Amino acid sequence: MTQPLRYAINVTLDGCCSHEEGLPPDEESMAFWTDELRRSDTLLYGRVTYELMQGAWRRPYSGEWPDWMDDSEVAFAEVMDPMRKVVASGTLDAVDWNAELVRGDVVDVVRRLKEQPGRGISLGGVKLPAALAPHGLIDEYTFVVHPVVAGRGPRLLDGVDLKLELVERREFRSGAVVQRYRADL
Repeated sequence: MTQPLRYAINVTLDGCCSHEEGLPPDEESMAFWTDELRRSDTLLYGRVTYELMQGAWRRPYSGEWPDWMDDSEVAFAEVMDPMRKVVASGTLDAVDWNAELVRGDVVDVVRRLKEQPGRGISLGGVKLPAALAPHGLIDEYTFVVHPVVAGRGPRLLDGVDLKLELVERREFRSGAVVQRYRADL
């Protein structure tokens, strides 16, 4: 029995995945993302997403969360900070923040990772999921679709051909919609 690999990301109506696009996080969306983290015990990122998440959600050396964080963001950070992280990168020399650097054939690496015991692996980013999806390694796709047209930025699973089955749909007060799918194999 393999542990599930779950891909989850914010996306705009036109399929853009830039963290700078979409609605600002609110208490409801942060609670959702915190619960999503709790479903897994490992985070799987490429270099760009790892560095982005580390810059925003790693506990500062002082031990105190920054003043800009509200209670919902602190709750998210407190779940993410101690989690195991696996970083697939051919350009980084080293990682920290409870992270392990993996190199080589990312498809083989992820197959082996899924065979390890655990509650699940949470996958983030844009390029790494697009590399894994064609190999049928992603078990679940969760898109939080924001009522925004960005017109620019990296595209969701660009170049990937998938058929997905909707298994859950939920609306936030902000107008964002959670759509959870599983691969229709």
